[in-house]
Amino acid sequence: MNNRVQLTGKDILEKEFKTAMRGYNQEEVDEFLDTVIQDYDAFGQEIDRLKQEIARLKKSSASGEGKVRTRSTNPVPQQANYDVLKRLSNLEKAVFGSKYMNADS
Repeated sequence: MNNRVQLTGKDILEKEFKTAMRGYNQEEVDEFLDTVIQDYDAFGQEIDRLKQEIARLKKSSASGEGKVRTRSTNPVPQQANYDVLKRLSNLEKAVFGSKYMNADS
């Protein structure tokens, strides 16, 4: 794909077409070309804005300002600890019996 821009808004505006016996309505063509020019200019402005945004983001990430803090995907530690302790307690009961657990209390 060729990324080189071949026309400018001015090129489109100044383009002259030859007229023929059964040619297009010149006013319709001019109106359409005006719309194309407006879109073309809007795209150029958007490209410039995005380039500036890229530069800003690169600068902020290089300086460490743009780091995004994310939450841990691990479960809440308190809940995980509770689950582990509950399982451990059940395992001790199964291995040592309920008498061992009651003697500690």
